[in-house]
Amino acid sequence: MIKLAIVSPCYNEEALLESSANVLLTVLDSLSEKEKISIESFILFVNDGSKDSSWSIISALHEKMDKVRGINLAHNVGHQNALMAGMLTAKDLVDVVITIDCDLQDDVNAIEEMIDKYNEGYDVVYGVKVSRFGDSLLKRITAQAFYNFQRNYAHIESIYNHADFRLLSNRVLNALSEYRESNLYLRGIIPMIGFPSTTVDDTISERRAGKSKYSLSKMINLALDGITSFTSRPMMTIIHFGVAFTVISLFLLIYVLVKYIRGEVVPGWSSLMISIWFIGGVLLIALGIIGVYIGKIFSEVKNRPLFTIKDRLL
Repeated sequence: MIKLAIVSPCYNEEALLESSANVLLTVLDSLSEKEKISIESFILFVNDGSKDSSWSIISALHEKMDKVRGINLAHNVGHQNALMAGMLTAKDLVDVVITIDCDLQDDVNAIEEMIDKYNEGYDVVYGVKVSRFGDSLLKRITAQAFYNFQRNYAHIESIYNHADFRLLSNRVLNALSEYRESNLYLRGIIPMIGFPSTTVDDTISERRAGKSKYSLSKMINLALDGITSFTSRPMMTIIHFGVAFTVISLFLLIYVLVKYIRGEVVPGWSSLMISIWFIGGVLLIALGIIGVYIGKIFSEVKNRPLFTIKDRLL
């Protein structure tokens, strides 16, 4: 039978940890009774530098229940890096890893279906959100806009309406460990690996306690990572703007010359100033986009480790 690790990153989740552990243990026990997974399967909580008592709770749960394990990162490294830390830690211990956020808004009942899909021969099983009513209105709107932007503008290979609830086989984890990117965007990297994949339905529920740690700024940063790590199309868009403005300026030059030859005064101080401010704004945006790419190059060439593990309970 397969040995499974459920990897769950957490950041300041003291209000949820114990109840989430109990829910996931129930899932493991149910799957073990059905002989779908080994009784040696476990939960691996990844404490992403929490400032509350999250690590103390994980330690206490580990002392009471052998199936609860944990790693404590030395400082906060972000959701994607924390996921990577958990998956790479579990890689040599199990056959299959399922990642799920500690708030358990994802549908834990889909875990059994993921295992069934793995037994059918799939190395990657994505949880695809069929309902987002558990998310806030702002999150639903921004998420849908981002997925559409990724697909239609950036042409990034990713799974529509999928976040980070997924199953990965051991050979996918081995392939993933070869990726040394500092700017991690797992939703784009994993589809690139190319192993057989499928999806299961994931119905999102409301958080049972606490607040989401994914602020608007973090979602924007994740979206920027998703776009700039996989496509150079924003820089091509800058070129298109440059060509368009050059053509417009040539037409304006011809217009002014014709007026001058005819001896007519060319008014338009206001429109001239508006044009200058507009073009200046576009130039600053263009420089900002280029700066994002240069910043990514800067972080990649340093080749610093993605995370540092302070404590292990394995």
